[in-house]
Amino acid sequence: MSEETTKKFRVEHDSIGEKQVPIDAYYGVQTLRASENFYITGLTMHPEMIVSIAQIKKAAAITNFEVGRLEKKKAEAIVKACEEIIEGKLHDQFIVDPIQGGAGTSLNMNANEVIANRAIEILGGQKGDYSIINPNDHVNYGQSTNDVFPSCGRMTAMKLLQKARVQLERLYDALMKKSEEFDSVIKMGRTQLQDAVPIRLGQEFHAYGTAIQRDIRRFDNAMHEMGALNIGGTAVGTGLNADVQYFRKVVQNIALVSGLDLIQSFDLIDATQNLDGYASVSGTVKTCAINLSKMSNDLRLMSSGPRTGIGEINLPAKQNGSSIMPGKVNPVIPEVVNQVAFNIIGNDMTIAMATEAGQLELNAFEPIIFYNLFQSVETLSFAVRTLVDNCITGITANEEKCRNEVLNSVGIITAICPHVGYERAAIVAKEAIKTGASVRELILRDKLLTEEELNIILDPYSMTEPGISGEELLDKKGLDGLL
Repeated sequence: MSEETTKKFRVEHDSIGEKQVPIDAYYGVQTLRASENFYITGLTMHPEMIVSIAQIKKAAAITNFEVGRLEKKKAEAIVKACEEIIEGKLHDQFIVDPIQGGAGTSLNMNANEVIANRAIEILGGQKGDYSIINPNDHVNYGQSTNDVFPSCGRMTAMKLLQKARVQLERLYDALMKKSEEFDSVIKMGRTQLQDAVPIRLGQEFHAYGTAIQRDIRRFDNAMHEMGALNIGGTAVGTGLNADVQYFRKVVQNIALVSGLDLIQSFDLIDATQNLDGYASVSGTVKTCAINLSKMSNDLRLMSSGPRTGIGEINLPAKQNGSSIMPGKVNPVIPEVVNQVAFNIIGNDMTIAMATEAGQLELNAFEPIIFYNLFQSVETLSFAVRTLVDNCITGITANEEKCRNEVLNSVGIITAICPHVGYERAAIVAKEAIKTGASVRELILRDKLLTEEELNIILDPYSMTEPGISGEELLDKKGLDGLL
């Protein structure tokens, strides 16, 4: 090796053999091999994943010192290195791809090597001198990839779910405000895209809010599910090579370090080999995405036109809609929410397949689960944020158009039906559809009801509440008197 090369690299070895590592790198030989083997996405680990694994390593060092398995000087150096990573430093040294073989060993060793080399520096040594701090013997003491990687993935999922929940709360509040604002806006309800019976626009937005409220409750359950860690179980959940006191205390210390509500799984063998919790959480995210996509479909339909479509509401104009059609504005925010939902649904299928694919004591496919789950939660969070800020809060109603469509609709015959009978109502409806005449004028022409009675029955607000519109007329005249 030339002198110039020696200045640029240090030589490290593992069970595969020797390898040159950039002399300034905090990662080591195992990280470098992983980087070369797994160039899959071209991305590096999620920042929250890096923070989570550093929090675990910090808590492990504290615990190992407390139980007498790690001397104070080494523990303090490891803790200091971890704290720097938690603060956002050295993240550029985490170079492994999020999709990797080996069930997460690449990330675990990337963390072990970076923490070890920084701790070595803190103690006055040179990077690569693992006689001072060893990645396996000290940083990874009492641990295995098989309990570290799942635990930091669960912690990361909890953090991302919490951020998404904040955005869902904002969406719920925005929808509830719109439901109050639009409470007096009467419009035609539609089933199977056909005119049905009147509904208030505020009621529709309230229904969207109710669905989001359910999603928020599901997110709370998902965060609770992710809070059970298999840390302490080491390789297969039996806890081999973990000090008994470390085993009992480590999760408490991780909770203190991270500020998360964490517990140790009651069956660590189950928690190491069975990943159905991720499938459940992914299903929660998918269900929320479906609700968001359905809502976005409705917003696009109700704003369609604006002159030749339904045109009941106006979405905020956010950008030009065409390079060839002047003045065209598209519903770009609901469209992007739809696309995020489509992607989340696809991610959920990947997570389901990877969850099913485990064998015996370990599922090796957590890297792809985390990659897709984190993407799903994070993109949902961003999509909800733009939906609130760039769409929901700026929606306005075309109130007069909505009211006129109700009054001119054949659908109001449903409210008249109890007063004239189904058969007569059907005859009137067919004629109205065929001739274009209004239901009101046909009812008055045939003297089925008086104008005063029609005004009572067709009160728009009454038609959007439980009961029979104009029920007092039935009470006054008796059902048989009208039918």
